[in-house]
Formats: sequence, C-alpha cells, structure tokens
Amino acid sequence: MRAENALPGSPDWRITHAGPARAIEGFADRPSVRAGEVLALRVSTTSASYTVSAYRMGWYGGARARLVWRSRALPGLRQAPARLEPGTRMAWAQWRRTAEVDTSGWPEGSYLLRLDAQDGRAQRFVPVTVRSPSATGRTVVVNSVATWQAYNRWGGTDLYKGTNGKKASRALQVTFDRPYGGGQGAGQFLVYEAPVIALAERMGLPLAYATGVDVAGDPALLCGAAAMVSLGHDEYWSPEQRRHVGAARDAGTNLAVLGANCCYRRVRFEPSAVGPDRIVVCYKEDYAQDPGFRRGSPPTNDFRRAPAPDPESSLLGVIYDGYPVDAPYVVSNPDHWLLTGTGARLGDSFPHLVGVEYDRVNTAHPTPRPIEILAHSPVVRKGRPSHADTVYFSSAGGAGVFCTGTMRWVEALDASGPGRPKVNHGLDDRAARFTRTVTANVLGAFARGPAGRDRPATDNLAAYYGAPATTPGV
Repeated sequence: MRAENALPGSPDWRITHAGPARAIEGFADRPSVRAGEVLALRVSTTSASYTVSAYRMGWYGGARARLVWRSRALPGLRQAPARLEPGTRMAWAQWRRTAEVDTSGWPEGSYLLRLDAQDGRAQRFVPVTVRSPSATGRTVVVNSVATWQAYNRWGGTDLYKGTNGKKASRALQVTFDRPYGGGQGAGQFLVYEAPVIALAERMGLPLAYATGVDVAGDPALLCGAAAMVSLGHDEYWSPEQRRHVGAARDAGTNLAVLGANCCYRRVRFEPSAVGPDRIVVCYKEDYAQDPGFRRGSPPTNDFRRAPAPDPESSLLGVIYDGYPVDAPYVVSNPDHWLLTGTGARLGDSFPHLVGVEYDRVNTAHPTPRPIEILAHSPVVRKGRPSHADTVYFSSAGGAGVFCTGTMRWVEALDASGPGRPKVNHGLDDRAARFTRTVTANVLGAFARGPAGRDRPATDNLAAYYGAPATTPGV
C-alpha cells in the first residue's frame, strides 16, 4: 500500500459541472469486485457519447484520488425512466448494459468511477469497491453500501419516504439496480467514508477493503483481521453481517465504530434480475407483511425489537438513542490513552460535534463490561435530556472496541477554519485536530492486534450511570 500511496495523485477527480438531472447517471452490476473481474455498467445520458474514469480514493500526497483507468469515448444512450414495483414501492432502473470494464491491475480499494458526458454538459459518480483477497493481519475498511441504498431517493422512494414525501408511501425494499441520487452519484461515500480512508492510508496502515454485503456473504472474510472499521453511517446490517462481525470480535479482531446508529436496522439481501444480493429488504414495523418473514426468515425490523430482539449494544457497548441533536462534545476522561496527544482537559467541549444522531450507554440493554466512557456529552432530544457517550471496552477474546457515539465524527476530520454556520455543521479546525488525533490513536493501536489484551478497559460506568447489573465476558 505504501507504494500505491507514493504514486502521483489526480487533483482533478472531483465533479465540477454536475449538469441537469438525468443528463448522465449510471450504476454498476456489483457493489464490489476482485481485481481482474469484469464490471458491467448501465449508463443513461442525453449526450451522444461519454467516458468513464476510474479514480481510486485514498491518500496521494494530499490528493484524495488517483486515476487508474480511463475508457475511450462510448456511445451514449438515453435509458428508460425509473420503474416502481407496486407491492413494495421499490424504485428501479430497467436499463441495458452500456459498458464493460476490465479491472485487471487495479489495486484494491474504494473507487469512484466518474462518468463524463463528452459534450461537457454533465458528470456523475458510480462507486465500486475492489475488495481485498485477504484480510489477515489487516484493518478492514467496510463500505456501508446497504445504508447508502436505504437513503437513496433515486426514482422517488427510499426506506423512509415515497413519491408523495410521506412515510406511509415509503419503499419496503430498495435495490442497487439504480444510480445513487445523492452525493453526485456517490451515495454517502464522500461525506461519511472518504475522510477516514485518506487518514488511514496516510498513516501507512495495512488495509483491506470490502462492503457490508461482502462481510455478510463470506463468514471467513474477517478471519485473522487485526481490526474492522465501521465508518460514519452504518445503520443497515443483515443478521449474517452481525453474526460474522460478532464472531470476529470474539476471536480478537478489534472493532472501531466511527459514527453512530450502527447496526440498527435488520435487513435481508435478495437477488434481482441483475444479480445476487441486489435488493435490500427492510419492512421495519410492517415486518409481519414481509413474505420472507412469513417463510421463516428473521424479521426485517430494528435489531432491538421483538419478535427477535438482539440489541446492538451487546456488540458495540452503546445503543442508538435518537435524533436530531446538535450539541457540544464533552471530554470526561482526558487521561485515557486513546486521547493521548489531543491536549484535551476534563470538561473540554467541541461545539456541534455531537449530531445529528447519537449513541449512549444504556444499561437497560445488554452492556459489555469492562467498559470505559471517554466523553459524556449532554444532549436534549425533542425536550428529553440524555447523553452521547464515546466508549472503549475490551472483550473476553482480547479485542478492543471503540465507538464515537456521534455521526459527525468522520465529517469533523475534514473541518477547517473557525467554524461557520451552515458550513459542515459549524465544525472547526479544533474539532478536526481532536478527531484526527483520536482516530489515529485508535487505528494505530488496533492495527497492532487485539488491543484489549495489552490495554484492557478499566470500568468506569458507575461514575456515570450508577452501579448497574453487569454483562461480563462478552
């Protein structure tokens, strides 16, 4: 990886003229491939021709990307508008293949394929991961593609709202068979994931790359991994992903959750006409209507809910507590080794760093012990006072687990200046220095192997939440 990061970067990777809606857009036939596999694209454009440029995202001496491949000019095709499946209100694109991309020689990593209309009218991204052949001894960066898709409103529906903007018309399942409507086609990658990847590559850590779909589909993917990193917004997991991550943690693989609301919704992957694992099923409170549930599959509702309650706190130590909030992040344990180099003192606060969703320790749910709270930030959500908690705990298998407790952590990594209203939530360069230092401490320690063996947590839960019942030996 060091040799890759030493190559010249491509500062011109960004989209500079998005153009009108539907002028150019596309999607890939798989969220991830192995290097050397052929990736099929389905592109729609009003231009007579277009090109595809493959940018590997990471760290290149300050540049965030490197151009790995570029196509010749390809003939443009205006494809059909979105279709809506009546029963589930799933929006999808019944599009023809327009290009095949040979990924031979592509280094493993997270990529953005940029579509450029040749008439200069429009650009869009298509994200894809070139997954690693092995995770042994590496820190695995997991792209949260199911969550990107859950919030993807291309075609008019996502898992939250339908074409009329109401919850009652929301989709009950969503599909990868469509472009991403947000992030200039990149989904949530640029906001919640790219800053961490750049930092980790700049540190020179041995990294591996995968998507949540890959982790769900391969029980052995995390075997021998030093650590797994869940990025800024990683809400939608299948039971298989939950099981495989839990097994890896119990075997000594460290787990860093650099966001909030992680592993909250339970989903099922189903095939589409394009390929396997293309549909993300999540009926939520309507799970009883799900044909898969009626056939005996787990309910596609929140992990903590009946009829199969399995709160995320048993895996993470924290549990999602709500949104929306905007609050200062308050340091409560400044001498903790993970805060080394931050210069933080007891009670130091960082405005706007807690938001928009947050997690906390809640001993009404399973809580692994020993667990340490590093930051205990007061919040008020819809008139109800609570706290957002940053935690570290050590598992019986030796793994260390770190959770930030706030969804803005990754966004803060790129904050700059004094903090201006309506610019990156008002986060400033002081928050950036703090989060970058802590993140580097976490990633560096976790890359060296089971952190809980050398640095077991010293439980301090009683100082914040009294003396609750324990859940030892997790």
